[in-house]
Amino acid sequence: MKLGLSISEESFWLAIGFLSQLMFFMRFAVQWVATEIKKESYIPESFWYFSLAGAVGLLAYSIYRKDPVFIAGLAFSFVVYTRNLHYIRKKKRH
Repeated sequence: MKLGLSISEESFWLAIGFLSQLMFFMRFAVQWVATEIKKESYIPESFWYFSLAGAVGLLAYSIYRKDPVFIAGLAFSFVVYTRNLHYIRKKKRH
């Protein structure tokens, strides 16, 4: 099956998988840089956005691959990531 840009379905999903892995890498990169700047362990808000973006993409990729291990692991991560973002927004409002 070909998609609109003349790439195969497999290539499309591989791109989604690699892009999602990049999002997961970025969460560690921003946490590392933020910690080095503050000179103490620190998790910036962007860490949670990169985590959520990576989880969304990897969950979609896992569903495409029909991998129940990764589907189960990633499905729960949404709860943690969105809950942390909820608490961050709640704290900003007060």
